[in-house]
Amino acid sequence: LESTGKVLDHVEQILRSTPEVEGTSRRTGLQMGFATVTEANTGDISVKLKQHRSRGIDEVIADVRQQIKATEPELDIEFTQVLQDNIGDLSNAPEPIQVKLFSPDAALLNKIAPRVADEIGKIPGVVDIQNGIDNTISGPATNFEVNPQLATRLGFTTQEVAEDATSIMDGVEVTNPVISNGKPYPIRVRLGDETRRSLETIENTVFNSSSGHTASLGSLATVTQLPPQNEIRRENLQRLVVVTARLEGTDLGTAVQRVRQRVAAMHLPAGVRVVYGGTYEEQQKSFAELARVLALALVLVFGVLLSEFRNFAAPTAILTSSVLSISGVVGALLLTGTTFNVSSFMGLIMVIGIVAKNGILLLDADERYRAEGADARAAMLHAAQRRLRPIIMTALAAITGMLPLALALGQGSQMLQPLAIAVIGGLLISMVLSLVVTPVVYFLLTRNEEREFWNQQKRELHEASVQSQ
Repeated sequence: LESTGKVLDHVEQILRSTPEVEGTSRRTGLQMGFATVTEANTGDISVKLKQHRSRGIDEVIADVRQQIKATEPELDIEFTQVLQDNIGDLSNAPEPIQVKLFSPDAALLNKIAPRVADEIGKIPGVVDIQNGIDNTISGPATNFEVNPQLATRLGFTTQEVAEDATSIMDGVEVTNPVISNGKPYPIRVRLGDETRRSLETIENTVFNSSSGHTASLGSLATVTQLPPQNEIRRENLQRLVVVTARLEGTDLGTAVQRVRQRVAAMHLPAGVRVVYGGTYEEQQKSFAELARVLALALVLVFGVLLSEFRNFAAPTAILTSSVLSISGVVGALLLTGTTFNVSSFMGLIMVIGIVAKNGILLLDADERYRAEGADARAAMLHAAQRRLRPIIMTALAAITGMLPLALALGQGSQMLQPLAIAVIGGLLISMVLSLVVTPVVYFLLTRNEEREFWNQQKRELHEASVQSQ
């Protein structure tokens, strides 16, 4: 623990010397997350960044990582944001990349996992690699094996020996807590530190039994030191080791594709099954769900439009513009270098609804002008002129409202930044689509009806003139 503290002192100095860091909080011997077992050679440091800083959080992390690696090359470090780490723990996918290796042979997994970690560590942008072995191993354990017959002859019961051994290592909690200022404080009593300095001092510790007999722990039980043990993990009752990694300066899809290529090139033994999990797995599930939501949204919008206009031409024209507005979403993401993720997918679905609303405004006016006797071309031009301002003002208002998110001006806005960029891109292109594509498609779909209408009018006029003669 003392050695770990010295190393973390140096890491903390590096963090405090970083201009963007406002403060730090350190725990030595503990680690972030829901880990059940922590060792003395672990620790974590929570870092608070200044609100007004010249560099983003990813740039600060990259700089600090480089400094720590240069000065403490043996230190195994992992950078994560607190909220993302907690959400990841709850969803059982704390890291962006997880390579799950399944095999009933534990020795084979222990051999393969470090090789996989070394191989994916060569990929640019893949950092903070954990091989699933070194980061899940416990420290040495002390085992007490009581000899019941010998303990009985010396006047001790097995339970008394177990309680004596526990009092050395963990202590015994007092039954009645201490009351101070109206608050109960539990008290744990254990033997002094000198009894735990080595196995020899533990064995030589003398205890008294309830019957008044005296004996050392070594004479009552065999005390042995057990080697470190790996955490045993299973998924669907199958044993596995999970190799994990985080990303720096690359998107998740590209990184996973490269990881797949590297692992496939290793030609792992036939008894090892590979599954890719982590944020990537959750993202694929979310994409599948959102794709179904998108399809359902299109069907519902089409149904609403069909009930409103009572023909297929108007819904088809409006949805054509809605679908084509996806090009604006893709263009905005490409222009800003933003990845297509769950957040931007949600923005795409929002854009489809907004574009459909603009189409309703336009075609509703067109239908009204046609009912007043205007021909299709004149009605469409008149409707576009009258609805130009509402459509542009609606789009500009939505774009302006999304700008703070798109520029990531507030704390935590980075999570919704892709959504805002997707909406802005879709709305920008929708102003053109709603005023050009929607009326053109609607005109092309209804021109036969228009021609039939005027032919019918001519026939009726001709019949009326014949009858008058």
